[in-house]
Amino acid sequence: MRILHTMLRVGNLERSIEFYTKILGMKLLRHHDFPDGKFTLAFVGYGDEIDHTVIELTYNYGQEVYELGTAYGHIAIEVDDAYQACEEVKKAGLKVLREAGPMMHGKTVIAFIQDPDGYKIEFIQKGTF
Repeated sequence: MRILHTMLRVGNLERSIEFYTKILGMKLLRHHDFPDGKFTLAFVGYGDEIDHTVIELTYNYGQEVYELGTAYGHIAIEVDDAYQACEEVKKAGLKVLREAGPMMHGKTVIAFIQDPDGYKIEFIQKGTF
């Protein structure tokens, strides 16, 4: 068994695809529209779904805002340099929730950003955990 994907509901599919591909450097792997079901799916990731876990972005026609709830935590992404990754996010006009730096109770360098729909994404600097 293996994890195939995590699904996130998004309010603007093109905006989300742009964020995950241009800001986080993922590739758009596939995109399917289901007009009879009134939804569109886009799969993004760092590699082919055969070998990698990916993110499924789901747009339900006409639904632009979701309550994220209190159970959801975040997606973690390994980055070469968490400080630089935060600067790239800020340059794009997006939100950094926690600047890069060591964890309070450890040496792992982390940062938290927010995607356009409010989902939290943790950057974990390679080699620090």
